[in-house]
Amino acid sequence: MEVNRSDTATRILEVSELLFVEHGFEATSLRMITQQAEVNLAAVNYHFGSKDALFESVFMRRFTPLISACLAELDALEAKGAGDSIERVVMTFIRPCLALSRDPARGGALFVRLLSRALVENHRLLREALSREYSEFVERYTQAFRRALPELGEQDLSWRMHFAFGLMFNAFAGNDVLKIFRKSPVVTARDPEAIVQHLVPFVLAGLTMPASD
Repeated sequence: MEVNRSDTATRILEVSELLFVEHGFEATSLRMITQQAEVNLAAVNYHFGSKDALFESVFMRRFTPLISACLAELDALEAKGAGDSIERVVMTFIRPCLALSRDPARGGALFVRLLSRALVENHRLLREALSREYSEFVERYTQAFRRALPELGEQDLSWRMHFAFGLMFNAFAGNDVLKIFRKSPVVTARDPEAIVQHLVPFVLAGLTMPASD
């Protein structure tokens, strides 16, 4: 989606990104956005057309470069003939996410949380856009996982990819589930570096466990 990159449009995008992370899509109203961005509703409609289109614009302006970075890493790995290592395949996704989380100019940790939240929440129009625009990403990673885990049947492979990507996206969302039950001073759920340190071995253990009968 093409977005008019005027100062007003950029301010709307940045305020919306913050509010969508904090409150989620449904709970964030256009009134909240216009008040914090100090614009009127007409400005939002002019630049984006609707709340759904605004959300898609907020998401895609960060997500498109991330997907490109992941595929570039995957290209480089396969060019070196190292695509048979599942750990290296997983890291072609993890490294760009970590690099993004360190770069406020590209959204930083804030967008990584929005990415996780958006994919956990069922925003129908965004999912349709992702399916339409990023089918290559899904197909390339399916092929890469299949090469790295040749011992798995199609069903086992699909389930493990489902759980692995679901876990990785959710982990970056910054939600400390343990805090629901008790204080958890050890878990730093909003520290991307700590997340990667503990997440990768966990994901790899699940991916490489013996195949089911």
